Amino acid sequence: MTIAFTGGGTGGHFYPIIAIAEALADFVREEHLIAPKLYYLAPSAFDEKALFENSITYIHVSAGKMRRYTSIRNVTDSFITFFGIIAAVITLFRLYPDVVVSKGGYGSVPTVIAAWLLHIPIIIHESDAKPGRANLLAAKFATKIAISFESAAAYFPKKVQGKIARTGIPIRKALGRLETEGARQFLGLEKEVPTIVILGGSQGAVKINEVVISALPELVTIANLIHQTGQTNFEHVQSIGQVVLAKSPHASRYHPINYLNETALQRAAGAADLVVSRAGANSIAEIGLWKKPSILIPIPESISHDQRTNAYSYARTGAAIVLEEENLTPHLLISEVQRVLGDPELMKRMAVGAAGFTDPDAARLVARAALSIALTHES
Repeated sequence: MTIAFTGGGTGGHFYPIIAIAEALADFVREEHLIAPKLYYLAPSAFDEKALFENSITYIHVSAGKMRRYTSIRNVTDSFITFFGIIAAVITLFRLYPDVVVSKGGYGSVPTVIAAWLLHIPIIIHESDAKPGRANLLAAKFATKIAISFESAAAYFPKKVQGKIARTGIPIRKALGRLETEGARQFLGLEKEVPTIVILGGSQGAVKINEVVISALPELVTIANLIHQTGQTNFEHVQSIGQVVLAKSPHASRYHPINYLNETALQRAAGAADLVVSRAGANSIAEIGLWKKPSILIPIPESISHDQRTNAYSYARTGAAIVLEEENLTPHLLISEVQRVLGDPELMKRMAVGAAGFTDPDAARLVARAALSIALTHES
């Protein structure tokens, strides 16, 4: 049995694939199956360590981006995609997988088209409340379509509605295990005050960093702060933070970190009373799995078509408050943090809303569908 994965070049496309691979390994162990051969076809490996740990072989397949604005690069990238399709056809013909699982994104397009040309069954998974163009294109070729937000179904053509099922977003098993015991000691947090975890995405968010820095003197009087700044922003944010808090008696409550790896994120989430985050689908799913109240600051719609829709869809569960970036000020952030942390009943309601959103079995649902198709196709 052979299963191929494909997806765009972001963590939002990549890490759900790792979660599905983990679930496949669980099924293999639980049901005494022969382990399938796993491949990942994409423009980049993204995280070679994660691929290696899950026995996934990476194969390069080029893909060009299609921008939402007029650019000569749209023309040149269309040729890159065309040659990527040829390469994907050759690769899939050689491997002939029993099923292709696509997470969408521009990087998935050549492999999905190649799978369709070779009559290989395709499963697509859409994480966002508003599907991306790659998955809308792939829907007409798909055998099954998995979605995370109920609202996403309405964007797909009527003729594929019978193929759609809400599974939720596959999350890596480790991120569902919070390290509450010892987390505060490891991170050096004060026990007497609540803890806020600020996530601007793996690359950080300049606007969020700027507002947090400006609000620091007041925020540290309220809570411990674990602030993921992003690799490129870390030194600047750390140095400015030291200056801003030079005379503060609570300076030790501020903990800027360039990037929270899997273990650090488990510990931070375990200690968190409130999460301030961007509104990527994976981030929302993780916050829901942690059952934490949150303040979401989506990337503006002019830059990202999905985060604003994700944020408001999630907020309708009562689990989150949405602050638009264009309205974000230090005063507004401080005010909302104080409002949430100062109202225990509100925090309980938000936690209940969060718990009801994320399906912890999402990875197993998609993995089971892939196995079922693969076993049928193989026979």
